[in-house]
Amino acid sequence: MTYKLVIKKKVEKNLRKLPIWVQKKFAVLIQDLQEDGPEQPIWQNYSKLSQTEYHCHIGTSWVACWKHENQTIEIEVYYVGSREKAPY
Repeated sequence: MTYKLVIKKKVEKNLRKLPIWVQKKFAVLIQDLQEDGPEQPIWQNYSKLSQTEYHCHIGTSWVACWKHENQTIEIEVYYVGSREKAPY
C-alpha cells in the first residue's frame, strides 16, 4: 500500500535551512514512509510517541516527527529540525 504524505509548510521552510545531507536523509525517510507506512523501526532512535505520533533521528542532532491516524492512508509530517526544539 502507498501512503499519502502531507508535509506542513513550516516543515518545508525549516528543511531549507538544514544541511544538505539532512535534507537528503529526510527525502529517504519520506520515501520510506510512503512505501512502508508510519512504523519505521529501521531508522535511528525511532519511537512511537503516542497512539498517533512517531519520531526518528535523521542524524545525531536532527529529528523528524509525524502523525498517522489509524484506518487512513495519510501521514502528516509536522516537524523536522534540531532535537532541542522538537515538540515532544
